Amino acid sequence: MDENMLLDEVMTQASAGQLVPYFGPGVLDLSPGGSPVPSSPEALAERMVAKVTVPHKIRKNLTAAAQYIENFKHRKTLTALLTGAFQDGAQPGPLHHAFAAQPLIVGAWYDDAMQAALQGRRDWGQIQGLSQAEHFGTWTRCYRSDGSPAEAAEAAGWNTLLYQPLGSIAPAGNFLVSDSDYVEVLTEIDIQTPIPEVVQRLRAGRHFLFLGCRFRNQLERAFARQIMKRSSDTHWAVLEGELTRNEARFLEEQGVRRIDMTLQAFGEAIATRRPEVAAVAG
Repeated sequence: MDENMLLDEVMTQASAGQLVPYFGPGVLDLSPGGSPVPSSPEALAERMVAKVTVPHKIRKNLTAAAQYIENFKHRKTLTALLTGAFQDGAQPGPLHHAFAAQPLIVGAWYDDAMQAALQGRRDWGQIQGLSQAEHFGTWTRCYRSDGSPAEAAEAAGWNTLLYQPLGSIAPAGNFLVSDSDYVEVLTEIDIQTPIPEVVQRLRAGRHFLFLGCRFRNQLERAFARQIMKRSSDTHWAVLEGELTRNEARFLEEQGVRRIDMTLQAFGEAIATRRPEVAAVAG
């Protein structure tokens, strides 16, 4: 199936409000003027270890470096480093705006670009994952469009729900980043405990579109697999270039159709179709 047909499939589902855009860190590369915040796990690890000494063998491994900092410099130091890395904020790019009207959006990074794209509306809210190191026994927290805390029951009334499973810089600086953070979540995620019920309900029957994501390591694949669990059996991922063996296997197992083009080319290709997407009311 060629890229034009895949694009038509994506936009048909988006126009019907049946698409779940899943934004990874790479989508920040399309931010106007470039991203002032890290747009990859490697870039974030590099920024952190520039400020805190970490053993050489784990300097490029984000979760391991974060765990070392947490163990030997305290969790507050780790949180401060993440806050500093993302405090400048990221401007939303064309893909954030193109899919901002979908009922469920997943932001799988720590930036607030999607939040910025939704500003001006009051019919949305967000749910963020929490670190058990800082919020033991509580998996998620809800926030209204103005950043104020909300009760979980309110989320059912939002036209757009932004789900940020790794947390976010805004509004409260919640971060899942260290090895132990992920161990806590992955211990329970197979039975879906950390995933809010409203997210489970909204994903049912819908199709995921992965943007700015790679699936090279087990952690990236595990999170995507569990978040898209019990949704539809057809999804898409914009992935340019050669895939690793694990990425290719993941796409095949999960029914993810690959769109082989750059994010910029994908954004340009859907620009003419954007009006009906923006009109989706949820």
